[in-house]
Order: sequence, then structure tokens, then C-alpha cells
Amino acid sequence: MRGLRITRWGGALELFEAADPEPGPGELELRVEACGIGLTVVNYSGGRYADGPLERPVVPGHELVGVVTAAGAGAAPEWLGARVTAHFYLFCGRCELCRGGFEPLCEHSLGQIGTARDGGYADVCLIPERNAVPLGAGLDPVDATVVPDAVATPVHIGRLAAIGPGERVAVIGAGGGVGVHMAQLAGLRGAAVAGLDVVDSKLEFLEAELGIAAVDSSDFEAVSLPRRFDGKADVVVDFLGTEASGSWALGSLSRNGSLVLVNTFRDRRLSLDPRVLVERQLRVMGSRYASREELAAAAVLVESGRIRPVIGRKVGLDGVESVHEELRSGVLLGRGALVLA
Repeated sequence: MRGLRITRWGGALELFEAADPEPGPGELELRVEACGIGLTVVNYSGGRYADGPLERPVVPGHELVGVVTAAGAGAAPEWLGARVTAHFYLFCGRCELCRGGFEPLCEHSLGQIGTARDGGYADVCLIPERNAVPLGAGLDPVDATVVPDAVATPVHIGRLAAIGPGERVAVIGAGGGVGVHMAQLAGLRGAAVAGLDVVDSKLEFLEAELGIAAVDSSDFEAVSLPRRFDGKADVVVDFLGTEASGSWALGSLSRNGSLVLVNTFRDRRLSLDPRVLVERQLRVMGSRYASREELAAAAVLVESGRIRPVIGRKVGLDGVESVHEELRSGVLLGRGALVLA
């Protein structure tokens, strides 16, 4: 196998070659075809979620797509030859939350693919069988890299916030990897959508390519929503998570509106006035990834063409660090993709 791995939090990725791993009990071996490159990987690699030193080198990348080439003891042989993606969280599948379809909130979680165990920045990967989600044979493997997070997360948010026809939805960070698919998902559910971003090329893409009303949010005090919004949004989805974005979102919500927070950066705070929340009956909620069933629904949306995969760059192993830099600077449109096959 050949790939990239983290040897210390915040350090450069290291190119490595090693013998192919053997699947253990309940595991599937994948020949990885492609893996999504997003800001979550950059932040994990940089140690922004770590509370201690890296215990061992780890291969990052959770938005992987590959073909099953071997099954460990106890894993169903029917998986062999199937194209699959993987659920990000290493859930137990037995606790009450897992049985209820809340796998990211698993009571016995062992972490995530790409941090607690090796992920998709290598051409071979092992995943637990319960994490595997089948993909349709007609779905291009590179396009499919948006399924396990960039589309699945919006599917979850759409259900969580009950986005429906006629609602006004503002997406902050709408040109990013998850945001650009969130804006599409909201429109698919019948909502009027405003996509907020600060990069001109992203704003142009939203308008010209996706038909989404684009709003410059470089200065939240000067943000002007489309006329049909009448100055208010029923749902705001905030992928930025700053004090400025959150304050604008709360001030821009209609009565009975919902703010969905998706950002998990450290040391970001949002001030809330309980009186305002009560008087206007506002909801502020966090969204943590998606269920296994929502991943399957996301795959159908992409394969059917109802959601357009937006992949700003496709690179080999030698181009991953440059994509990471574009993510850090905020200029990458949509997702990046590491192509291995």
C-alpha cells in the first residue's frame, strides 16, 4: 500500500509505503479509489481536536470510496466486489442511540476513521463492516467522495431543522465543501436559498452554476438578503461559527426560526440572550454529522443527479498538501478529491 500519514499533529503529511494490511474479524479491506479532501481533515491533522500527542502515525481521510477486496472472519462475503463508502464515526451499533439511528452520538464510540484508525489517504484501507455503506454501480467514485460528509451532513441538517417548501434558508459558508451542497439540499426541499460567502469566484459559481442567490458576507453588518426574504430567514445554517456570523444569524431569524451550528473549531463563542430566544421562540441547535441511513439517502441524491457534486480540485498524493493550503486560506470551491485509482 502507498499513501500519506500524519506523524505528529500539525506536521506535514509523510508519504509512505507498507505491506497491505490484513482484515481482522468483522473488517472489510478496501482498494481505495478516491477520498474527499475537506477542512475537517485539515483541522484533525493540525491537532485542533487533539488533547494529547499522536500515539502512532495515522492515515487521515474519512470521505473514502473504494471496492471491497477482502472480508475478515465474520464479515459477509457478499461485500466482495462492492463499491462502498464509510460512516465517519466508529460506532458500536448496539447502544440505544445507535439503534435509534444516532450513530454519531454512540455511547461507546471509539473515535473516527482517519484519526482513531487509518483512513482513505492511502490506496488500501480497513473499515469495520458496520461502517460500510454501499454505493450504486453507476456512481462515479470521485463524484461519490462528496456523499459521506459533504452531502450526508446537509441531509441530516435538512431533517433536523425540518427545512421545507416556502421557507427562507440562509447558508453561511455556502461556497465551501459542505455549504455548497447544503444550499442545493435546501433548494431541493423547496426552500428559497441565500448563499453567503466572501470569495467572489464562489459567489459567482453559486449564482451562475447553481441558480442560488449569492450574498457577500465579508461584512455581516452590511449583509443584504434577497428581496423575497423580506429581511429575515426561517433557517440559518452556519458553517463559519464566529461571533460575527452567529450574532448576524440570530438577529436575522424570523419568529419561530432555527439556527443550526455545524462548526466545531475550538475557542469560538456565541452570546445568547434567553429573553430574545423566548420572545421570538428561536431554536439554536448543533448538528453532528449524519446517520448511516442518511449516508445511504445522500448516495441516492448524488447518483440520481438531484445533487450536483462540486469538487474544486482533483489531485494525486503529491497534490494533497496544496489542496490543504487552499482549504486553510478559504479559497477552494467545494470539496477537493484525492484520486488513487
